[in-house]
Amino acid sequence: MNIREMIEERETKFLSPYAMLSTASKGRKREEEPNLVRTAFQRDRDRIIHTKSFRRLKHKTQVFLAPEGDHYRTRLTHTLEVSQVSRTIARALQLNEDLTEAIALGHDLGHTPFGHTGEDALTPPYVEKQFEHNLQSVRVADVLERDGRGLNLTWEVLDGIENHVEERTPSTLEGKVVRLADRIAYINHDIDDAIRAGIITEKDLPSAQIRILGDTGGKRINSLVIDMVENSLGKDDIHMSRNVYSAMEEMKAFLYKHVYIGSEAKQEHSKAINLLRALYSYYMEHPGDLPVEYKERRNKESVKVIDYIAGMTDRYALREYERLFMPRVWQG
Repeated sequence: MNIREMIEERETKFLSPYAMLSTASKGRKREEEPNLVRTAFQRDRDRIIHTKSFRRLKHKTQVFLAPEGDHYRTRLTHTLEVSQVSRTIARALQLNEDLTEAIALGHDLGHTPFGHTGEDALTPPYVEKQFEHNLQSVRVADVLERDGRGLNLTWEVLDGIENHVEERTPSTLEGKVVRLADRIAYINHDIDDAIRAGIITEKDLPSAQIRILGDTGGKRINSLVIDMVENSLGKDDIHMSRNVYSAMEEMKAFLYKHVYIGSEAKQEHSKAINLLRALYSYYMEHPGDLPVEYKERRNKESVKVIDYIAGMTDRYALREYERLFMPRVWQG
């Protein structure tokens, strides 16, 4: 018996009957020989971490566009926090921690530059169809990485990535854990960043929800995690108690009103939208100027251009805009 088989045997013995076992995976689009020391979901996790799209997340906005402070979250640190919260919950519920981690690490691979502002830029009627970062994340993993070969991830990881957004339902409990952990992470770290930026203060936070969840980020995350574990342990679905879930949703509504929409954090929103739309228009009119790896793909021009723009970091998009639209100073 090799190491992978020993891990798979431990999963069978010790995981919840509702966990997704590595041996029960629906598999990959292209069949591969099993690894000697890693399960299928462990291999997926490792493949995601080693991608270029994962590394680019460190220079993509979470909430604050191109923040100068070293301590503001980026899309990468958000992803790591989602992974940590998800793994804690999965371990407590005796679910498959490796599957949970792979979904969490891959859930934002296709996110645009400038956070959700980038998604707002790529919307109809300006582009042909609504941009959805969860679907683009699947496209990155399944098609764009490895020079167009894709990562050949398991069905369960791709399902969790595609369905991590609120209006969708993942097929596995591990995917459902990530979907809620994403919300737990961004609500609490966005509060922390907004306070650091001086946009809100601790006293501004809604008192009723603070009494339920806690008066620090750590306490709030702990309350939400414990509530989810207590209400999901030994069950075939992932649940939270009504009052704790409602408190979390109220905190999210507070952030939308005071940070995401009605604050200084959104002062550059329209500029970022105009920048990305200008890049989109330029490359639709000049597809020959796309990098060679995009030009050679067998897709419509609009798909090639969106793939290129969605893959940009904030600073790369800014440089491209400056190169294409800003006059250069004469050096003669």
